[in-house]
Amino acid sequence: MFSQEPELANPQEDKTGHCRLLQQENTLVRARFQLLRTTAAMKTTLVTLTLCLVVFMATGFPFERKGGAQSGSPAKEKRVQYAAWDDVNVIAHGLLQLGQGLKEHVDKTKVQMRDISSKLKVFNRTVTELGKESQKLRVEGEALKARAHGLEDREGQLLNVTAELREKAEEMQQERRAMSDRMGRLEERVDSMLQGGAGLPDTDAGAKNNSDARNIQLMLEAQNRRIDDLMERIRLQQEKLDKQNVRIRTLQSQVQQSRQRSASLGSSNTDGSVQSGVAEQRDSPVEMASDCHELFLRGETTSGVYTIQPMNAEPFEVFCEMKADGGWTVIQRRQDGSVDFDQLWQAYEKGFGGLNGEFWLGLENIHSIVKDGGYILNIKLSDWIGDLATVRLPFHLGGKETKYSLQIQKADAFTVLETSLGTDATSSLPFSTRDQDNDQKDDTNCAKHLSGGWWFSNCGRSNLNGRYFQSPPPKQRHQRKQGIFWKTWRGRYYPLKYSMMMIAPAAIQSKS
Repeated sequence: MFSQEPELANPQEDKTGHCRLLQQENTLVRARFQLLRTTAAMKTTLVTLTLCLVVFMATGFPFERKGGAQSGSPAKEKRVQYAAWDDVNVIAHGLLQLGQGLKEHVDKTKVQMRDISSKLKVFNRTVTELGKESQKLRVEGEALKARAHGLEDREGQLLNVTAELREKAEEMQQERRAMSDRMGRLEERVDSMLQGGAGLPDTDAGAKNNSDARNIQLMLEAQNRRIDDLMERIRLQQEKLDKQNVRIRTLQSQVQQSRQRSASLGSSNTDGSVQSGVAEQRDSPVEMASDCHELFLRGETTSGVYTIQPMNAEPFEVFCEMKADGGWTVIQRRQDGSVDFDQLWQAYEKGFGGLNGEFWLGLENIHSIVKDGGYILNIKLSDWIGDLATVRLPFHLGGKETKYSLQIQKADAFTVLETSLGTDATSSLPFSTRDQDNDQKDDTNCAKHLSGGWWFSNCGRSNLNGRYFQSPPPKQRHQRKQGIFWKTWRGRYYPLKYSMMMIAPAAIQSKS
């Protein structure tokens, strides 16, 4: 009956693994950077040593050439000869070209090192941000897990209380059946005594039997009251369980979204895309409710404007009327004449007015809420002396292809108050405006003849979107018939002061 909490995988292990990989890559980049720096230094030193060696060899080491011994010369003559100047120029030019090439290589290596250094700084910032985001997600996951466990504990307590109440109710019913059997036997005895004649010798025994019967009847009445009270308590407990179930589903959705965010965070790259991936992380919103009653089950008890999102539809704002029996989605309100309801088809399809005042929610929005069926229409009316009337009808609303046809789905007979709308709408009644005549009267456009858009049949039973007349209403009947009217309550020519139309799931009807 209740949803089980999904297994909360610890996303911290994934985050720790990714951080460890990032740290290893950081170490490799730093090692590469150090290697490039060492290589550049070694190349520079080598060039310097080579230049020094060549110059030293070219200028510092003259060579000797020994000639033959001259006749008659007692000693050997020594001559010192240096390298030619052209040879020195060639060597110097080559060394200059080599030095220029090495200088360009060193400059290029410095540019690469600066680029690697800037990337390392970005990388370090990214790792820091990832660590902070991982810590935040871990804290959020632990908080959600704690809330889910708390709700599970409360759900278990409520289940135990509900089981005890059901057992007590069964015991009460058994006692009630036993009392009924005893009462039946006493009634048989009384009947037999009465049939035996009026003149019974033992009048004290008859009086005692009557007293016993009266006591048993009182006991039965007390038991019935106790059973009714227990049944009411069971109903309230069931409603609380429903609310807890919705909250648990909401928490499960939040946990799932947190896990998805953790997975997307861990799969981000370590370059520029990492930084953009971190910037795109946002808190995902909780899944929106499909109508006001679902908001009520989630714990909302204050009437006002909320945002809902029916299945396969875009989110939009509605006014929720929160009652003791549940949440009602308001689709129409008339109260002061501040909004002109004599609108065209497109306006009635999209909606108009203000949610805190007079408005029409829009046929498209209404259909998106009730398209799956199982809803009831709650209409509240008020006249100018303060009297109120309420009409509740199960209904279905078709889509655009059916001109948003209204079909009342009540199984039993209609009351007099319900016939103003229910009788004509049992076989689908399309919506009409003055620019789209879909009513059942061939020779008249009811929306143009009366005013406003409505599910008109033959123009004469109801129209809650007519003109709003302030008190006193106009004296001419042809003007009064254009007002807000409900024929079977105050008559065809009585403009009403107030009307409100609300919808809610049919399950709310059985609880109210």
